[in-house]
Amino acid sequence: MTDTRQVVVVTGGTRGVGAGIARSFLAAGARVVICARRPPDKPVEEAGGKAEFRPLDLRDAAAVTGFFAQVAADYGAVDALVNNAGGTPFGLLAETAPARQAKIIELNLLAPLHASLGAYEVMRSQEAGGSITMIGSVSGTRPSPGSGAYGAAKAGLENLAGTMAVEWAPAVRVNTVVLGLARTESAALHYGDEEGIAQVARTVPLGRLADPSDVGDACVFLASDRARYISGAALRLHGGGERPAFLAAASVNH
Repeated sequence: MTDTRQVVVVTGGTRGVGAGIARSFLAAGARVVICARRPPDKPVEEAGGKAEFRPLDLRDAAAVTGFFAQVAADYGAVDALVNNAGGTPFGLLAETAPARQAKIIELNLLAPLHASLGAYEVMRSQEAGGSITMIGSVSGTRPSPGSGAYGAAKAGLENLAGTMAVEWAPAVRVNTVVLGLARTESAALHYGDEEGIAQVARTVPLGRLADPSDVGDACVFLASDRARYISGAALRLHGGGERPAFLAAASVNH
């Protein structure tokens, strides 16, 4: 459970994993603000609570700074930030325009940097400090064919979080949730139909894709006082990882 009535900002919290994170915080009793360029298709609600939506372009550094200052003025604090906004379409490097690659890196690395800086300016002066959680990806820990710029940005994000954890201690804790394969509204775009999704799920040792609530529960923990000595950590949330390809190719029965 979160500390009593925490004020939590979730970027990209209008759908998918972001909405799941927001719902987990609502279930834990937090006051939640979600931001994105466009509003959610339906309210993000859970356990009688409702997340407040505020429009924001995370690539606009000045707007981001003003956003966090205004949230702090309206709510009295910003206790936790979850940098969830991001993503990428499939595209091989040689077939993707440089401008498109730059935008992917901007969304997945520079936008979380802007948001973290905006939140830090508020958190640094709070008696209780604050917590920042980055939503990383296993794409940043291994080769990422079809999403090279995204994988590079996520690798940089984890490194950035580690640096923030050192520079901003002890006032602000910074951690990364390194997410594996997840099931969201857009899962079909990546994994195909239900049979395709099921086949992909069978490659995960725990036998299923991550649910947004799995990610949310991890974020609630990292923002809570129970994680008060955890900073600079990277939590692998991947259901056991990926089985080595050679095991499937080997003729020996495993």
